[in-house]
Amino acid sequence: MRPAPPSQTKLLICVWHWFTLWRPPADLAAHIRKTWPEMKVVHLPNFDHYEKELPDTDILVGWALRPEQWRLARKLKWIHSTAAGVGQLMFRELRESAVILTNASGVHTVPLAEHVVGMLIALARRFPAAWRYQAQGRWAQQEIWDEALRPRELQGQTLLLVGFGAIGREVARRVRPLGMRIVAVTRTGQGDAELAGRFLPASRLDEVLPEADYVVLAAPETPETHHLIGARQLAAMKPTAYLINVARGTLVDEAALIETLQRRAIAGAALDVTEREPLPPDSPLWKLDNVLITPHISAVSEHLWDRQTELILDNLERWFAGKELRNRVDLKRGY
Repeated sequence: MRPAPPSQTKLLICVWHWFTLWRPPADLAAHIRKTWPEMKVVHLPNFDHYEKELPDTDILVGWALRPEQWRLARKLKWIHSTAAGVGQLMFRELRESAVILTNASGVHTVPLAEHVVGMLIALARRFPAAWRYQAQGRWAQQEIWDEALRPRELQGQTLLLVGFGAIGREVARRVRPLGMRIVAVTRTGQGDAELAGRFLPASRLDEVLPEADYVVLAAPETPETHHLIGARQLAAMKPTAYLINVARGTLVDEAALIETLQRRAIAGAALDVTEREPLPPDSPLWKLDNVLITPHISAVSEHLWDRQTELILDNLERWFAGKELRNRVDLKRGY
Protein backbone atom coordinates (compact mmCIF):
# COMPACT_ATOMS: atom_id res chain seq x y z
CA MET A 1 0.00 0.00 0.00
CA ARG A 2 1.31 3.45 -0.92
CA PRO A 3 2.01 5.63 2.14
CA ALA A 4 -0.17 8.64 2.86
CA PRO A 5 1.14 11.94 1.47
CA PRO A 6 3.23 14.22 3.73
CA SER A 7 0.21 16.43 4.46
CA GLN A 8 -1.50 13.44 6.09
CA THR A 9 1.59 12.15 7.92
CA LYS A 10 2.85 12.74 11.43
CA LEU A 11 6.51 12.09 12.23
CA LEU A 12 7.60 11.88 15.85
CA ILE A 13 11.25 12.25 16.91
CA CYS A 14 11.90 11.09 20.45
CA VAL A 15 15.33 9.98 21.63
CA TRP A 16 16.65 10.59 25.10
CA HIS A 17 19.92 9.24 26.46
CA TRP A 18 22.12 10.37 29.32
CA PHE A 19 24.95 10.69 26.76
CA THR A 20 24.11 13.93 24.98
CA LEU A 21 25.56 13.00 21.57
CA TRP A 22 22.89 10.33 21.11
CA ARG A 23 20.12 12.95 21.41
CA PRO A 24 18.95 14.36 18.05
CA PRO A 25 19.74 18.04 17.55
CA ALA A 26 16.97 20.50 16.67
CA ASP A 27 18.49 20.67 13.19
CA LEU A 28 17.11 17.22 12.36
CA ALA A 29 13.49 18.33 12.71
CA ALA A 30 14.32 21.60 10.95
CA HIS A 31 15.72 19.77 7.92
CA ILE A 32 12.65 17.53 7.72
CA ARG A 33 10.24 20.48 8.02
CA LYS A 34 12.14 22.41 5.35
CA THR A 35 11.84 19.52 2.90
CA TRP A 36 8.22 18.61 3.78
CA PRO A 37 6.62 21.74 5.28
CA GLU A 38 3.16 20.19 5.02
CA MET A 39 4.09 17.24 7.27
CA LYS A 40 3.49 17.39 11.01
CA VAL A 41 6.87 16.94 12.71
CA VAL A 42 7.07 16.69 16.49
CA HIS A 43 10.43 16.61 18.27
CA LEU A 44 10.32 15.63 21.95
CA PRO A 45 13.51 16.27 23.93
CA ASN A 46 12.59 13.56 26.46
CA PHE A 47 9.90 10.97 27.19
CA ASP A 48 7.61 13.24 29.26
CA HIS A 49 4.90 13.51 26.57
CA TYR A 50 5.88 10.44 24.56
CA GLU A 51 2.76 8.37 25.21
CA LYS A 52 0.50 11.35 24.49
CA GLU A 53 2.04 11.78 21.03
CA LEU A 54 2.10 8.12 19.99
CA PRO A 55 -1.57 7.42 19.06
CA ASP A 56 -1.60 9.49 15.85
CA THR A 57 2.07 8.96 14.90
CA ASP A 58 2.75 7.41 11.47
CA ILE A 59 6.57 7.46 11.56
CA LEU A 60 8.68 7.21 14.69
CA VAL A 61 12.34 8.23 14.80
CA GLY A 62 13.67 6.75 18.02
CA TRP A 63 15.15 3.67 19.56
CA ALA A 64 12.90 3.00 22.57
CA LEU A 65 9.36 1.63 22.46
CA ARG A 66 7.99 -0.70 25.11
CA PRO A 67 5.17 -3.17 24.36
CA GLU A 68 2.66 -1.14 26.38
CA GLN A 69 3.62 1.97 24.39
CA TRP A 70 3.43 -0.01 21.16
CA ARG A 71 -0.24 -0.70 21.86
CA LEU A 72 -0.89 3.06 21.96
CA ALA A 73 0.70 3.64 18.55
CA ARG A 74 -2.27 2.48 16.51
CA LYS A 75 -1.31 4.34 13.30
CA LEU A 76 2.37 3.47 13.33
CA LYS A 77 3.71 2.27 9.98
CA TRP A 78 7.48 2.78 10.17
CA ILE A 79 10.06 3.00 12.95
CA HIS A 80 13.52 4.32 12.26
CA SER A 81 15.98 3.45 15.02
CA THR A 82 18.78 5.97 15.44
CA ALA A 83 20.87 3.09 16.81
CA ALA A 84 22.22 0.27 14.69
CA GLY A 85 21.27 -2.29 17.31
CA VAL A 86 17.54 -2.96 17.60
CA GLY A 87 17.47 -5.71 20.21
CA GLN A 88 15.42 -3.51 22.53
CA LEU A 89 12.64 -3.41 19.90
CA MET A 90 12.45 -7.12 19.26
CA PHE A 91 9.32 -7.83 21.28
CA ARG A 92 6.78 -10.25 19.86
CA GLU A 93 4.06 -7.76 18.90
CA LEU A 94 6.35 -5.69 16.73
CA ARG A 95 8.03 -8.69 15.12
CA GLU A 96 4.64 -10.11 14.13
CA SER A 97 3.31 -6.81 12.78
CA ALA A 98 3.43 -5.19 9.35
CA VAL A 99 5.34 -2.16 10.70
CA ILE A 100 8.61 -1.49 8.89
CA LEU A 101 11.75 -1.11 10.99
CA THR A 102 14.94 0.52 9.74
CA ASN A 103 18.14 1.23 11.62
CA ALA A 104 21.26 3.39 11.53
CA SER A 105 23.53 0.73 10.06
CA GLY A 106 26.46 2.40 8.28
CA VAL A 107 26.18 5.68 10.16
CA HIS A 108 28.80 4.60 12.70
CA THR A 109 30.99 2.61 10.33
CA VAL A 110 33.91 5.03 9.90
CA PRO A 111 34.57 5.88 13.56
CA LEU A 112 34.03 2.26 14.63
CA ALA A 113 36.52 0.95 12.08
CA GLU A 114 39.05 3.60 13.05
CA HIS A 115 38.52 2.71 16.71
CA VAL A 116 39.23 -0.97 16.03
CA VAL A 117 42.41 -0.12 14.12
CA GLY A 118 43.47 2.08 17.04
CA MET A 119 42.86 -0.78 19.48
CA LEU A 120 44.83 -3.21 17.31
CA ILE A 121 47.82 -0.88 17.17
CA ALA A 122 47.61 0.00 20.87
CA LEU A 123 47.59 -3.68 21.88
CA ALA A 124 50.29 -4.79 19.44
CA ARG A 125 52.64 -1.93 20.32
CA ARG A 126 51.92 -2.23 24.08
CA PHE A 127 50.66 1.35 24.47
CA PRO A 128 48.77 0.62 27.73
CA ALA A 129 52.01 -0.57 29.37
CA ALA A 130 53.78 2.57 28.17
CA TRP A 131 50.98 4.73 29.59
CA ARG A 132 51.25 3.04 32.97
CA TYR A 133 54.99 3.66 33.11
CA GLN A 134 54.46 7.25 31.95
CA ALA A 135 52.18 7.82 34.95
CA GLN A 136 55.14 6.72 37.13
CA GLY A 137 57.58 8.96 35.28
CA ARG A 138 59.64 5.97 34.13
CA TRP A 139 61.50 5.49 30.83
CA ALA A 140 60.66 1.79 30.65
CA GLN A 141 62.15 0.71 27.34
CA GLN A 142 63.84 -2.37 28.78
CA GLU A 143 60.95 -3.23 31.09
CA ILE A 144 58.44 -3.27 28.22
CA TRP A 145 60.75 -5.40 26.09
CA ASP A 146 61.29 -7.83 28.96
CA GLU A 147 57.55 -8.39 29.52
CA ALA A 148 56.07 -11.77 28.56
CA LEU A 149 54.13 -10.00 25.79
CA ARG A 150 56.55 -7.82 23.86
CA PRO A 151 55.67 -5.13 21.31
CA ARG A 152 54.97 -6.87 18.02
CA GLU A 153 54.03 -6.19 14.42
CA LEU A 154 50.52 -6.56 13.04
CA GLN A 155 51.90 -7.63 9.68
CA GLY A 156 51.47 -11.36 9.26
CA GLN A 157 49.11 -11.70 12.23
CA THR A 158 45.66 -13.27 11.88
CA LEU A 159 42.62 -11.10 12.47
CA LEU A 160 39.33 -12.95 13.03
CA LEU A 161 36.27 -10.79 12.38
CA VAL A 162 33.14 -12.20 14.00
CA GLY A 163 30.43 -10.48 11.99
CA PHE A 164 30.96 -9.05 8.53
CA GLY A 165 28.30 -6.41 8.15
CA ALA A 166 29.04 -2.74 7.46
CA ILE A 167 31.43 -2.48 10.40
CA GLY A 168 33.27 -5.74 9.78
CA ARG A 169 33.76 -4.91 6.11
CA GLU A 170 35.07 -1.43 6.88
CA VAL A 171 37.50 -2.82 9.45
CA ALA A 172 38.75 -5.27 6.83
CA ARG A 173 39.27 -2.48 4.29
CA ARG A 174 41.39 -0.51 6.74
CA VAL A 175 43.35 -3.49 8.05
CA ARG A 176 44.31 -5.00 4.70
CA PRO A 177 47.09 -2.41 4.04
CA LEU A 178 48.65 -3.44 7.37
CA GLY A 179 49.40 -6.88 5.98
CA MET A 180 47.21 -8.88 8.34
CA ARG A 181 45.63 -12.20 7.39
CA ILE A 182 41.86 -11.68 7.62
CA VAL A 183 39.39 -14.45 8.43
CA ALA A 184 35.67 -13.70 8.83
CA VAL A 185 32.84 -15.58 10.49
CA THR A 186 29.41 -14.81 9.06
CA ARG A 187 25.96 -16.31 9.45
CA THR A 188 26.19 -17.98 6.04
CA GLY A 189 29.95 -18.47 5.79
CA GLN A 190 30.08 -16.20 2.76
CA GLY A 191 31.35 -12.69 2.09
CA ASP A 192 33.42 -10.42 -0.13
CA ALA A 193 36.58 -12.36 -1.06
CA GLU A 194 38.37 -9.10 -1.85
CA LEU A 195 38.19 -8.13 1.83
CA ALA A 196 38.90 -11.41 3.62
CA GLY A 197 40.95 -14.42 2.67
CA ARG A 198 38.65 -16.96 4.29
CA PHE A 199 35.02 -17.19 5.42
CA LEU A 200 33.40 -19.62 7.82
CA PRO A 201 29.81 -19.98 9.04
CA ALA A 202 29.02 -19.06 12.64
CA SER A 203 28.66 -22.76 13.47
CA ARG A 204 32.44 -23.14 12.95
CA LEU A 205 33.53 -20.28 15.19
CA ASP A 206 35.15 -22.60 17.76
CA GLU A 207 37.15 -24.24 14.98
CA VAL A 208 38.84 -21.04 13.83
CA LEU A 209 39.42 -19.35 17.20
CA PRO A 210 42.75 -21.15 17.82
CA GLU A 211 44.18 -19.58 14.65
CA ALA A 212 43.46 -15.97 15.62
CA ASP A 213 45.89 -13.45 17.08
CA TYR A 214 43.10 -10.87 17.40
CA VAL A 215 39.38 -11.64 17.64
CA VAL A 216 37.13 -8.66 16.84
CA LEU A 217 33.44 -8.90 17.69
CA ALA A 218 31.28 -6.93 15.26
CA ALA A 219 28.15 -9.11 15.20
CA PRO A 220 24.59 -7.93 15.92
CA GLU A 221 22.89 -8.52 19.26
CA THR A 222 20.39 -11.35 18.84
CA PRO A 223 19.33 -14.34 20.95
CA GLU A 224 21.77 -16.43 18.90
CA THR A 225 24.75 -14.17 19.68
CA HIS A 226 24.09 -13.88 23.42
CA HIS A 227 27.29 -15.02 25.17
CA LEU A 228 28.72 -16.03 21.81
CA ILE A 229 32.10 -15.87 23.51
CA GLY A 230 32.03 -17.93 26.69
CA ALA A 231 34.42 -20.06 28.70
CA ARG A 232 34.78 -22.67 25.93
CA GLN A 233 35.57 -20.12 23.24
CA LEU A 234 38.03 -18.25 25.46
CA ALA A 235 39.77 -21.54 26.25
CA ALA A 236 40.17 -22.16 22.52
CA MET A 237 42.05 -18.90 21.96
CA LYS A 238 45.84 -18.64 21.90
CA PRO A 239 47.49 -17.47 25.14
CA THR A 240 48.95 -14.63 23.03
CA ALA A 241 45.61 -13.63 21.47
CA TYR A 242 43.52 -10.55 22.22
CA LEU A 243 39.73 -10.15 22.26
CA ILE A 244 38.28 -6.85 21.00
CA ASN A 245 34.57 -6.08 21.46
CA VAL A 246 32.93 -3.09 19.77
CA ALA A 247 29.55 -4.82 19.23
CA ARG A 248 27.48 -5.34 22.38
CA GLY A 249 28.54 -6.42 25.85
CA THR A 250 26.04 -9.29 25.82
CA LEU A 251 28.07 -11.10 23.16
CA VAL A 252 30.62 -12.00 25.86
CA ASP A 253 30.13 -13.96 29.06
CA GLU A 254 31.77 -11.31 31.21
CA ALA A 255 32.30 -13.53 34.23
CA ALA A 256 34.13 -16.08 32.07
CA LEU A 257 36.19 -13.32 30.47
CA ILE A 258 37.23 -11.88 33.84
CA GLU A 259 38.28 -15.32 35.06
CA THR A 260 40.24 -15.93 31.86
CA LEU A 261 42.00 -12.58 32.08
CA GLN A 262 42.83 -13.03 35.75
CA ARG A 263 44.55 -16.32 34.88
CA ARG A 264 46.25 -14.62 31.91
CA ALA A 265 45.02 -17.46 29.73
CA ILE A 266 44.77 -14.97 26.84
CA ALA A 267 46.92 -11.90 26.23
CA GLY A 268 44.17 -9.44 27.04
CA ALA A 269 41.04 -7.67 25.91
CA ALA A 270 40.01 -4.29 24.54
CA LEU A 271 36.42 -3.53 25.47
CA ASP A 272 34.33 -0.61 24.25
CA VAL A 273 31.12 -2.29 25.45
CA THR A 274 30.26 -4.27 28.58
CA GLU A 275 27.30 -6.29 29.82
CA ARG A 276 26.28 -3.45 32.15
CA GLU A 277 26.82 0.15 31.10
CA PRO A 278 28.19 2.22 32.63
CA LEU A 279 30.58 -0.46 33.85
CA PRO A 280 30.05 -0.65 37.65
CA PRO A 281 32.88 0.82 39.75
CA ASP A 282 33.35 -2.51 41.53
CA SER A 283 33.88 -4.49 38.32
CA PRO A 284 37.20 -6.40 38.40
CA LEU A 285 37.76 -5.30 34.80
CA TRP A 286 38.81 -1.83 35.98
CA LYS A 287 41.82 -3.17 37.86
CA LEU A 288 43.13 -5.72 35.35
CA ASP A 289 46.30 -4.54 33.62
CA ASN A 290 45.58 -6.72 30.59
CA VAL A 291 42.35 -4.89 29.77
CA LEU A 292 41.96 -1.70 27.72
CA ILE A 293 38.59 -0.07 28.42
CA THR A 294 37.01 2.69 26.37
CA PRO A 295 33.57 3.94 27.55
CA HIS A 296 31.44 3.01 24.51
CA ILE A 297 32.98 5.75 22.39
CA SER A 298 33.82 3.71 19.28
CA ALA A 299 30.85 5.20 17.40
CA VAL A 300 31.39 8.74 18.64
CA SER A 301 31.99 11.26 15.84
CA GLU A 302 31.47 14.93 15.13
CA HIS A 303 29.82 13.81 11.88
CA LEU A 304 27.24 11.54 13.53
CA TRP A 305 24.13 13.67 13.02
CA ASP A 306 25.14 14.77 9.53
CA ARG A 307 25.12 11.09 8.55
CA GLN A 308 21.97 10.32 10.53
CA THR A 309 20.13 13.24 8.90
CA GLU A 310 21.23 12.23 5.40
CA LEU A 311 19.96 8.70 5.97
CA ILE A 312 16.62 9.79 7.42
CA LEU A 313 15.98 12.35 4.66
CA ASP A 314 16.86 9.83 1.96
CA ASN A 315 14.56 7.23 3.48
CA LEU A 316 11.73 9.73 3.76
CA GLU A 317 12.14 10.48 0.04
CA ARG A 318 11.95 6.76 -0.63
CA TRP A 319 8.98 6.35 1.72
CA PHE A 320 6.82 8.93 -0.01
CA ALA A 321 7.89 7.63 -3.45
CA GLY A 322 6.89 4.08 -2.48
CA LYS A 323 10.46 2.78 -2.88
CA GLU A 324 12.40 0.26 -0.81
CA LEU A 325 13.93 1.79 2.32
CA ARG A 326 17.61 1.62 3.19
CA ASN A 327 18.64 -0.43 6.23
CA ARG A 328 15.40 -2.34 6.54
CA VAL A 329 15.63 -4.75 9.47
CA ASP A 330 14.66 -8.39 9.03
CA LEU A 331 12.25 -8.80 11.94
CA LYS A 332 12.76 -12.57 11.99
CA ARG A 333 16.54 -12.35 12.32
CA GLY A 334 16.52 -9.23 14.47
CA TYR A 335 19.01 -7.22 12.39
